[in-house]
Amino acid sequence: MPGPNILELRNNSITPTHQVGTGTHRTEEKRDMFGAIFGAALNNVNTTNKYLSDAENEEIKLAMGQANSTHDLAIALQKASTALQYTVTVKNAFMEAYRTLINMQI
Repeated sequence: MPGPNILELRNNSITPTHQVGTGTHRTEEKRDMFGAIFGAALNNVNTTNKYLSDAENEEIKLAMGQANSTHDLAIALQKASTALQYTVTVKNAFMEAYRTLINMQI
């Protein structure tokens, strides 16, 4: 019978391959699920930053007289606003879940 916690180096991180009383498969699924959720949230932040940067660039073009229409600016500003609202909503949901976990009585 293996020891209580055997570790394996995979993808530059240490992951448990066996834990007493729990299945390895279940632990890896939870880790993969958290990684996927965290990666999606990080991707959302990066996308929001790109939209904000694009909106700022359109404002600069308009101020310098390089923009052909104000519609491009309006579209860029709306994309940035919507992405920022979505990012803040996701952040608030994560914070609420965190507060719920912290306040749980064990």
